[in-house]
Amino acid sequence: MRRPFIALTTAVAAALVLAGCAAGGGSASTSGDSTDATIAVGSLYEPQNLSNTQGGGQGITEAFNGNVYEGLFRLTDDGQVEPLLAEGSEVSDDGLTYTITLREGVTFHSGKALTSADVKNSVEAVTAEDSKSARKSSFGKIADIATPDDRTVVFTLADRSISFLYNLSYVWIVNTDAGDLTAKEDGTGPYTLDEWRQGSTLTLTRFDGYWGEAAENAEVVFTYFTDATAEANALRTGEIDIITSIQSPDALTQFEGDDAYTVSEGTSTTKELLAFNDRVAPFDDTQVRKAVYSAIDRKQLLSSIWGDYGTLIGSMVPPTDPWYEDLTDVNPYDPALAKQLLAEAGYADGFTFTLDTPSYDPHPAVAEFLQSQLAEVGITVEINTISADEWYTKVFQERDFTATLQEHVNDRDVVWYGNPDFYWGYDNPQVTQWVSEAEQAASTDEQTELLRKVNEQIAADAASAWLYLYPQIVVASSDLSGYPVNGLNSQFYVYDIVLS
Repeated sequence: MRRPFIALTTAVAAALVLAGCAAGGGSASTSGDSTDATIAVGSLYEPQNLSNTQGGGQGITEAFNGNVYEGLFRLTDDGQVEPLLAEGSEVSDDGLTYTITLREGVTFHSGKALTSADVKNSVEAVTAEDSKSARKSSFGKIADIATPDDRTVVFTLADRSISFLYNLSYVWIVNTDAGDLTAKEDGTGPYTLDEWRQGSTLTLTRFDGYWGEAAENAEVVFTYFTDATAEANALRTGEIDIITSIQSPDALTQFEGDDAYTVSEGTSTTKELLAFNDRVAPFDDTQVRKAVYSAIDRKQLLSSIWGDYGTLIGSMVPPTDPWYEDLTDVNPYDPALAKQLLAEAGYADGFTFTLDTPSYDPHPAVAEFLQSQLAEVGITVEINTISADEWYTKVFQERDFTATLQEHVNDRDVVWYGNPDFYWGYDNPQVTQWVSEAEQAASTDEQTELLRKVNEQIAADAASAWLYLYPQIVVASSDLSGYPVNGLNSQFYVYDIVLS
């Protein structure tokens, strides 16, 4: 690992969940000196804007997290929480006060020194009324943020929060004085934003004033594609040097067995969901949700989309989470059972619903598969194809949907089923209570036991239909090294990538 950090205590680190980084890769151009290389990265996830509190989406996390912006802490592949902009932290005996000391000598890209006021305002931006951050509810226990001096931040909580430092790792520390950051940046990371050509590329340039170890390359260009085939063709022709995550096994076959490319499979936390709007008919009925789930041959679906790659799951928890259980048999593929459940729920003749489907791969193919499968039990699926931006507004913000497809990339996001206000509207008071108790748990064992109960209950209720866990497959030019291959939480650290 390129930047040596002092790990937090084992007890605190164990309380926090495994997380890590997605793949990054190589260079297509430049001189013989690899530190001057330009790295060309292919991605299907262009940002909606440049702010992770104003709906920037998965793409801005991929490009900016750890590269342009940094947090007080960061997460590693092996489950550790490491200080980043924090030099150290202390927790009171009652677990209600966190005192964090900032690292000295850190400046923003604008030249302004990092202070505790920037930390306070960055956290408050996540919790603000107009915040669009999915992490907003994670900080509901903060009662006060004090800044006794420029290097000290004191968080006072209303209740214990065993995941507090974990949650802080998701907060980007931004310059308080920078203003609107939806179209510009002012972070502390090893790269600055050079240019964003919307619909085309986003270019990062090495920041010479970085407080830590300099990036191994001079420039990184993210090139955005709207379909996986075009992206694969760009790698083949040398337009790009690496694909962050292959989205189709058909695209993969052309690289396997070719010494010019390296194919790597890592760990993923990305779940493909058929997310019901549990607030509205017919999906406000548990029987109907279970019927739909039982009508889907997930094994065939996974094979048709990913071939021999990917993993079946039966709930929101990936195998990398401490509270994982294999629940794939809770809602088995059984068309006869599906018809029986529909009849018991009053839908013996089936029903029709609209499936809002993101336009990018692999969602359209998944939607067509579901349409065919559900027709066999009398359910008509009308596919409504929408852009990622439209999905965010229509589904996530306005809750104007009956069912939708979406990939959820984060670890530990099973806790969102404890929030009735989340976009899918699942409301089980017992689950909400368990999630709350897990957050206030005195030990990781207690936390794990409670979240396993949550996992089991949402599976029993078919709160959503969890279709499969994405594989994480990185394809890069063979003259590249230093790119991580695990696809955890969307981030894509590029600072270690070198051209041999």
